[in-house]
Amino acid sequence: MKTGGQLIVDCLEANGASHAFLVPGESFLAVLDALHDSTIRPVVCRQEGGAAMMADCHGRLTGEPGICFVTRGPGATNASAGVHIASQDSTPMILFIGQIARGIREREAFQEVDYKRFFGDMAKWVAEIDDAARIPEFVTRAYATATSGRPGPVVLVLPEDMLTDAVDAPEPMPYMPVETAPSPAAMDALCGYLERASRPFVILGGSGWTREAVSHFQSAAEKWALPVGVSFRRQMLFDHLHPCYAGDVGISINPSLAARTKEADLVLLVGGRMSEMPSQDYTLLKSPYPDQTLIHVHASAEELGRVYRPSLAIHSSPAAFAEAFAALTPPAAPPVWADETPKAHADYRAWSTPPQTGPGDVAMGPLMAHLEEVLPPDAILTNGAGNYATWLHRFHRFRRFATQGAPTSGSMGYGVPGAVAAKLLFPEREVIAFAGDGCFQMTGQEFGTAMQHGANIIVLVVNNGIYGTIRMHQEREYPGRVSGTDMVNPDFAALARAYGGHGETVETTEDFAPAFERARAAGKPAIIEIRLDPEALTVSRTLSDIRAGK
Repeated sequence: MKTGGQLIVDCLEANGASHAFLVPGESFLAVLDALHDSTIRPVVCRQEGGAAMMADCHGRLTGEPGICFVTRGPGATNASAGVHIASQDSTPMILFIGQIARGIREREAFQEVDYKRFFGDMAKWVAEIDDAARIPEFVTRAYATATSGRPGPVVLVLPEDMLTDAVDAPEPMPYMPVETAPSPAAMDALCGYLERASRPFVILGGSGWTREAVSHFQSAAEKWALPVGVSFRRQMLFDHLHPCYAGDVGISINPSLAARTKEADLVLLVGGRMSEMPSQDYTLLKSPYPDQTLIHVHASAEELGRVYRPSLAIHSSPAAFAEAFAALTPPAAPPVWADETPKAHADYRAWSTPPQTGPGDVAMGPLMAHLEEVLPPDAILTNGAGNYATWLHRFHRFRRFATQGAPTSGSMGYGVPGAVAAKLLFPEREVIAFAGDGCFQMTGQEFGTAMQHGANIIVLVVNNGIYGTIRMHQEREYPGRVSGTDMVNPDFAALARAYGGHGETVETTEDFAPAFERARAAGKPAIIEIRLDPEALTVSRTLSDIRAGK
């Protein structure tokens, strides 16, 4: 006989869970008690949104569901920020919510929420477990659902009295992963389309990739001399210094890459959905009928033909497709587009070279250049949302898989919790979080989580005293009429020291390199505040330029 709380933890152990990101609540005390004797490491977070974002980053870097526990009502609604990220980013995650007792439902009891209604359009599956004996069934299904097809979040609701029931239940077993693979006929058709193409272009995106899959696709790209781009914030899917790499199809896209995509006669889209941001508001690929021949590869049949009608739909996971594609033998003669691929890479190299000057006393270009010189290829970089992220996305050259943690949903606040999760997963690797001053303050309290758990991350807070992205839009639409976008900020370096961490303040470009090296050597979590002039609002335009309509 085991309690429901013990069965939950047993099932997680059986499925290989290593961390549980949580904010404690009296509604799941039985689970907390079972974690006391478990091999699973509880990561005590400061707010449920941060905990759920950590679970998301765990899932995106490993391909296995990130695990999060929160309490009912406010705890669950706080966690919804991370669930939304996992939904739009196709990240496997399981959120467990402590719930009111079964006998008092439908009375608006203390912190009662109907989670099937609340999360119904956000999660792949939402279920409430009334019978503790069925916990192995529900957890197995949760793992299978979160990882199959298009991955995503699952929500399991745990009534507190169910968790204390002692029951007989089957010994938990690990879930069985399911992977779709392309048919031989589909691969033959792909070869035919490529042999008839003159200007093909590849876009990699989505989730479900592995280190091996990335290697396989790189091999295939070499064989076919294909120019390869990556979708918005999926930059770890292809080595940026590989001669086939053409750049990222995201926000603030390289104009030459946008033109290359539009002018392609064939687009091979692997794993991604090409939603609003990477498609440039559905202009690079027109919906529902693209101008280009579209070959769409996706693990979920529901995504094939959902927004774009493909000329060839291939129902396959990215990993299985990459392996099959790498096994194909292209024609002996170089393809007609072979000379264009190195040109696409040269365009990317020029686009991704940071400028050396900028308005104010701190120029972000040299800071990015320094990071490129000193960071190892396996360093993990995380960020949330804001104009500051453009410096990272455009000028950092990602080399390896599992080195990027960034929400395609554009959620602020992701950088710090994402970095904590990454550092706990890979303590031997350097983990750098980028955050704007507004972005940091969404979840900056998770710096305390980093301190508590020895996650020695470095947080770069780009502080310009404004909500920069919103100010950019405001100045464009309503020039000179500032409303609701100014901020009064703390001393971020002093905040780091208040937590017991290492703090640095960068007020000139020359300050950064020594400050960064001191942070690396500190042996504790660190915050480097970069005081940036508000004029340096974007990579290419100042605040005054935008206000003047330039």
